[in-house]
Formats: sequence, C-alpha cells, structure tokens
Amino acid sequence: KKENIHLKNKLNQNFNRENIIGSSAAMIALLDTVELAAPSDANILITGGSGTGKELIANAIHYNSPRKDMTFIRINCAAITETLLESELFGHERGSFTGADKKRKGRFLQAHGGSILLDEIGEMSLAMQAKLLRVLQEKEITPVGSEESIKVDVRVIASTNRDLKKMAEEGLFREDLYFRLNVVTLEIPPLSDRSEDIPSLALHFLKLFSEKNRRDIKGFTPEAMDAMIRYGWPGNVRELMNCIERAVVLARSDYLSLDDLPFAAELNSSN
Repeated sequence: KKENIHLKNKLNQNFNRENIIGSSAAMIALLDTVELAAPSDANILITGGSGTGKELIANAIHYNSPRKDMTFIRINCAAITETLLESELFGHERGSFTGADKKRKGRFLQAHGGSILLDEIGEMSLAMQAKLLRVLQEKEITPVGSEESIKVDVRVIASTNRDLKKMAEEGLFREDLYFRLNVVTLEIPPLSDRSEDIPSLALHFLKLFSEKNRRDIKGFTPEAMDAMIRYGWPGNVRELMNCIERAVVLARSDYLSLDDLPFAAELNSSN
C-alpha cells in the first residue's frame, strides 16, 4: 500500500500552474500567491465554496514545494466520525479500543516529511481541534492508547467552505487553531466571479469527457456557450464539469446545444 501511494504521488510530480485552467485576474492573483507560498514550510488555509477546486490548489502547493517527492495525504474530516478521526490522524495501539486488533500508523506519521491536506477542517469537533493544535505546536503526535509521543515533520494544508473566522468568534472553532492554520490564506473565487474562464474550462471538460466516453463532440453552439457564461453556477467548477459530462453522454449531434444543458429550462424561465 505504501509503494502504491508513493507511485501515485510520483505521477503528479510534474504538476505546475499550467495544469490549472484560468486566465482571469482573480485566478492569476491566486496562482501568483500559490507560487510564492508553495516553496515555504508555512501552514496554508484554502477557503472557497464547494466545487471551486480547493484540492487542486492543495496539489499545486505540495507538488511545487521541497516536499514534492514525499507523501501527500488527503483526509476529509467531514467523512470520518469523531471517534475514528483521532485514530485515523494519529494512529492507535493494539487493544486501545473495541475493534483495534492491531497497531496502526496514523496519517500524520504516513505523511512524515511530506504534506497532509485536512479537507473540511471546519467540521472537526472542538475536542479534536485541541489535539490538532498540540500537533501543530509541538510537532509530535500521540497514538490512541499510547503514552509515548512521536515527532513528526508534516506540512499542514487545511481547506474549508466555511467562514472559520466567524466560527471562531462564535466559539465554534478554536481561535488559536485558526491563527495556527491561517499563516497563508488562499481564497478561491467562485466560478460566477470569473466567468471569462468558463469557455476554456468548458472546452477542457468537453475534450476530457469526449475521449472518456468515446464520443466525437466537436464543440458548443454559440447559444450554448453564451448560456454557460450567463449561468450562475452555484456548484462552481464541479457543477460545470458534471453538466458537460452529462451533455456529452446524451448528445445527439456533433455540437452541444442549449437543449443539451441541464440548466437551460432555468435560464429560459428567468428571461
């Protein structure tokens, strides 16, 4: 498993800013900051709505850092129950809780020398936040059921679609942890704020899904492209990607038209 993780990471080592599509002023400013922050060892907080591409930016940071040859671990804090998250992050000793039939190395130890992405950090409980804060301060972890601490060298990248500053003011997120994570903040703009990037993103996804689904779709009609530029995209880049994949699969002609777009009816009703 470790070899498989390492090989997957090696495939991504040529990652660079050209892999991120976007020539709008907002994206250029974001990528300029990524380029400055990536070589450092500072903790990074990536904010932005769902579907904006936070993990893509996290990849850019790791694979443009001195840690790029080491492991990059990704954890979705919202997808793991609180009782299991501590074990997932820090590991556990055999017999430390029901079902712990063998010793397990946690994700922080697996990422030693590399980076870890804590996605949806805003969903982490206050109790877990306190334990994470200690890791950031002391640079060491304590596996569940163990009395011994282990030194770790891990760069932490956190991402969230929530307002952590406001949560901290309301007592829902530890203020000290917020400042520890918030050394460099990268805010990804919603797709509605960079509509000039939609044509290049749409063409990229069209090529990707045409090849994947063995379809020979040549492009978009002018009406379809205009509609995509005018649409609000509440689901951001992820919604655009899903929309084009669906349109490619169900297309009846060589060019995607307005009728192929799932939001066409919504646009027509608002006109």
